[in-house]
Amino acid sequence: MQIYLDHSATTPPHPQVVEAMARTLRDQWGNPASTHAWGERAALVLETARTQVAELVGAEPDAVIFTSGGTEANNLAILGVTAGFDRPQHLITSQVEHPSVSGPIQQLARQGWRVTWLPVDAAGRVDPADLARALRPDTVLVSIVYGQSEVGTVQPIETLGALARERGVLFHTDAVQAAGRTPLDLARLPVDLLSLSAHKLYGPQGCGALVVGPRATLQPHLWGGGQERGLRSGTPPLPAIAGFGEAARVAMETGWAESARLVQLRERLLAQLIATTDLIPTGHRQQRLCHHLSFVWPAGDGQQWSGKTLVRQLNLAGIGISSGSACASGKTQPSPVLLAMGFSDREARCGIRLTLGRTTTAADVDWVALALTQILERLTAGRLVGVGR
Repeated sequence: MQIYLDHSATTPPHPQVVEAMARTLRDQWGNPASTHAWGERAALVLETARTQVAELVGAEPDAVIFTSGGTEANNLAILGVTAGFDRPQHLITSQVEHPSVSGPIQQLARQGWRVTWLPVDAAGRVDPADLARALRPDTVLVSIVYGQSEVGTVQPIETLGALARERGVLFHTDAVQAAGRTPLDLARLPVDLLSLSAHKLYGPQGCGALVVGPRATLQPHLWGGGQERGLRSGTPPLPAIAGFGEAARVAMETGWAESARLVQLRERLLAQLIATTDLIPTGHRQQRLCHHLSFVWPAGDGQQWSGKTLVRQLNLAGIGISSGSACASGKTQPSPVLLAMGFSDREARCGIRLTLGRTTTAADVDWVALALTQILERLTAGRLVGVGR
């Protein structure tokens, strides 16, 4: 038996997505910029997908700029806004952002931009009062993740975005983990820039989008033929975009009932693990992504284990999960997200994440709970040999 519980890392493409991509490769492979029949067929695929993605988040189709994924969408949002200023201004973000947000902001800081890194509470949430205090006359952009990928916490985006809008400041959110699982409506949300990634919602890898609202003016960081309103030049990867559009359509059709099902499975798994293990849940208990569970493993001070130990042991049992910490140069590093939430250095090396998906069943979560409980018991008793970091 193999059970995949790493859907926040990537999702298996939906069968209808695979078919849409195959159809595009087979029959609609033209260049959308060409004016002949082949190009017209391709352009129809491109604009249909744009409309489907726009409908998923309650935006106008021309607001959707296709990118190579969530990382490029986040970079385009941040660097696209800041490139419009002759001299460094002020940015606000949180201490629990994805590296594709924190990375470009750190680079801007090295170039003289002033940055406020908002703290989070023990559940990983930003306090809107902290944002209100941080806003300044020279603040030009606030970027706060919608749903945190490591601990699952959902931020109070509507409140945070409203604070920024009241002060005339652009607001960006990385909604990669939330889209297709949480209803998003940009006609209501005070969000100017929103990042998406196809492979997080059963679409293909290598395709994403930045949704650009009417208040935002961006400068491109890729120059060429002027595709995507001049903001993302290059011949579009049409099969991937077609798959993205189909994934968005399927999510609109089935996503909200599926989200409710995943909450039930999530709670079932959580109840079993709390009852049978010493794992400490992380993230907000209620305000969290529907498919997401995360824990810290309270390994003893003298033990050299980490979250990756559990990842490896579960992999041997045919179960796929993620560690909550990154690995660099062969050494397990403490998770910056867990550190920001107040966990110790040792605890921040012992995070794990279990994320459910459309093929996950009740029998799957029961089996995972049993397997994880047994592995933890054996590790604690020292009955597993050859176990390292």
